[in-house]
Amino acid sequence: MASLWLFDIDGTLVDTAGAGMRSLQEAAVECFGGTGPELDLAGSTDLGVVNGILSHFDIHEPNGHIEAFFDVYLQRLEWNLAHGGFPGRVLPGAEPLLERLAATPEIHLGLLTGNIAGGAAAKMRHFGLDRFFPFGAYGCDHADRNLLGPVALERAIAHAGRDFTPDEIVVVGDTPKDIACAKAFGATCVAVATGKFSAKELEQFHPTRVVETLEVLL
Repeated sequence: MASLWLFDIDGTLVDTAGAGMRSLQEAAVECFGGTGPELDLAGSTDLGVVNGILSHFDIHEPNGHIEAFFDVYLQRLEWNLAHGGFPGRVLPGAEPLLERLAATPEIHLGLLTGNIAGGAAAKMRHFGLDRFFPFGAYGCDHADRNLLGPVALERAIAHAGRDFTPDEIVVVGDTPKDIACAKAFGATCVAVATGKFSAKELEQFHPTRVVETLEVLL
């Protein structure tokens, strides 16, 4: 079994039922006066998303716009998760799998997500999964998701006090971008069909393994 497991969040561990999308749109309205372009969040980084929003509003000098946007977004996300009426859920098999992995001393768990760190923390707290993830790489580290793997590995090494070879690392995600991210730093990839992509669609991107739900890994 792999020693380092890196998990995506949305569509892999949890489904916020639209709370994240609504929060991004509300932040765009407050900061820029409109919801902005249609957003494709599947595997995207939050930094990439906000760059697209800024471009839509013809803002080419970000200055403090990105920080201000994320401040509003995090406020809206916390509220929407708690009070917005979004019937979010932990996805099948996610919590039992994390419990089993976390109970094995030689296995280390981290996040590899397009969410900014604060957004990842808010979602994990809301769904009671924050206890599993002492480190991660986030969508505020790079706009390009393919650059996040080495960041996650560096933080894993600092946390565990040991290095990890590529064959010891598994990335778990639900989108083609998760698969590409894993391949970019030589990791194994388990693609799970609990997001917007079916198992057949994910297979076309040649991950190491495709599963219908995380229950299969138990």
